[in-house]
Amino acid sequence: MSGNRVKVGIVGLGRWAKVLTRAARTSNAIEIVSGFSRSEESRAAFQAEFGAKSAPDLASLLGDPNIKGVILTVPNEQHLPLAREVAKAGKHVYTEKPIASTLEEGLAIEALEKTYGVTVTVGHSARLMAGIRAMGKAIAAGELGRVGFLEANFSNERALELTPKAWRWYKDRAPGGPLSQLAIHQFDVLHYLGGEILEANSIASKLSPVGAEVDDQSMTVLKFVDGKIGYVGSSWTSPGVFCVRVFGAKGLMHYEIDFGTWDTPDQLHQTSTLYIQRGKDGYGKREELPVPESDMFRAELDMFAESCRTGRSNELNARNGNTALAVVYAGLRSIDRQGQAVRIADIIAEAHKKLAEGSRNVA
Repeated sequence: MSGNRVKVGIVGLGRWAKVLTRAARTSNAIEIVSGFSRSEESRAAFQAEFGAKSAPDLASLLGDPNIKGVILTVPNEQHLPLAREVAKAGKHVYTEKPIASTLEEGLAIEALEKTYGVTVTVGHSARLMAGIRAMGKAIAAGELGRVGFLEANFSNERALELTPKAWRWYKDRAPGGPLSQLAIHQFDVLHYLGGEILEANSIASKLSPVGAEVDDQSMTVLKFVDGKIGYVGSSWTSPGVFCVRVFGAKGLMHYEIDFGTWDTPDQLHQTSTLYIQRGKDGYGKREELPVPESDMFRAELDMFAESCRTGRSNELNARNGNTALAVVYAGLRSIDRQGQAVRIADIIAEAHKKLAEGSRNVA
């Protein structure tokens, strides 16, 4: 089996690298064969735990002809410079969400695909949960009728645990707090379920007693190109929850997971809730649906492996990653404008302009 799997490297060997490496070990499509971190201690620990060799430097990892792609699990501000080095080496890129620390950098990462003939995969794995996929299939089959409204929430208690030593404490590194760190997952999910997003209105508040710079509550209303609307809520001072509802003319669906199993998605189906409610008298006839066993992290790695193998982009692509990030920036601008609606296309156009101006200045 090992000989048929696509061989990839991984850069950044912290907690999330370990989560993804464990997922890769269950895959028939991908194999993480080398890892790099600037910390010699991290490299040694990673090699001891997973048996994958550690590269003494990035150049050694990128110079390995057997490695077809590289997974980046590094801080957001390192995504672009490392993705550029990976792409220059002719390797396919996987980067965790968000695609970059700014939308301009995200668009620069997207441009690497055309410049170097590689693909970029972004780790928006939430859309790959079995319950979310079931919702997508039901919508596509017309089972819910015309969908008019979607709502989602992703919350946890992160703001109650922050200290000035944490990067999430600071407004410039985690703008909007849960808006950029949690709600971005749901922006991508609703983009998948609802289609192209036209504009966003957001409000935010700061309620955590720890004194961090960032807001810790956010509410965003989305308007889609076809007229449907959606809502995404996110609190950083609450027990963890991840849930999505889709409302159609013929029925609604609800999906909710046990947030405590986020790092072990192969167990999500054991405690998740998925139901469909049909018709105006359907509350008492709600049908509990079985949630198939799945692993969103293995699924996204399998998609990355296929892109490495074929050179073709997948649905976790740079464009979708930048759309989710653009919604975050639209939300941040809306907050500054007291909830005024901000068009997603305007945010993306401005970022393209800044990127072009920056390129001319460098030249």
